Formats: sequence, C-alpha cells, structure tokens
Amino acid sequence: MIIHLGDCWGDYVKLQREFPELPMAGVPGNCDYVREELIRTLSIEGFEVMICHGHTYHVKIDLCSLQYAAQDKKVHAALFGHTHKVYYAKHNDIVYLNPGSIGAPGFRNPPSYGIMKIDKQEGISVDVKYIEFG
Repeated sequence: MIIHLGDCWGDYVKLQREFPELPMAGVPGNCDYVREELIRTLSIEGFEVMICHGHTYHVKIDLCSLQYAAQDKKVHAALFGHTHKVYYAKHNDIVYLNPGSIGAPGFRNPPSYGIMKIDKQEGISVDVKYIEFG
C-alpha cells in the first residue's frame, strides 16, 4: 500500500492513475488546495493507522497535539509529514513516523521515504530509506 502524507497532491493523483492496481490512501497538505479529508484512520491487518499531513496538529512546534489525537483515536500508529524531516518514536505503545520527504526534503536532508510493516504477531515496525543520487 502506498500512503501519501500531503503536499504535492497532484503526485498522489498521478500515482493512482499510473498504478490503479495498488491500494493507496492519502491526505492533502497545507500546500494542497483540494477538498479532501485532512485526517484519516485506516484499518490495516487489524491495526488502526492515523494519517495526516501534520500541519493541523502544529507538528513543527511539538508533537503533543498529534499524540493526544492519536491516543484519543486509539490508533496503533500515527503517520505524518509537514516538517520534511525524518522522525520516528514509540510512545505509549503508539508508533509515530514522519518519513521525511521524497520530493522536497530541504534542510540538507537526502530524499527519503518510510516503510511500515504490520505483523499480527510482532506488531508494527518501520524503516526509513534514503535516496542517494550520483
């Protein structure tokens, strides 16, 4: 499954058109001017995963609002973007992941994306992959 965490909504639409057989989910970012759900909860293999861009939770300041929302929604993972910086933590049994940015990383970070694996026995594990050019 491909999960798009906002900004460059047009890229998400192109992916859907180019790979219609792949399951996808997405949310718009603060730079996307579309009328779509800003926060979604996905059920994947019996695990609840919240996806958002992060701007509505002010993740550039701190993660408190995001953490409260994730706890309130009783999710197993919260995936977010907005900062364009990789972040991973597990807090109160909830996995938090910002995979960085594959298209506009900024902050002298290489482009990156996240891989989340869900296993009914082992739970959720995540990995971040960096794309090196040259």
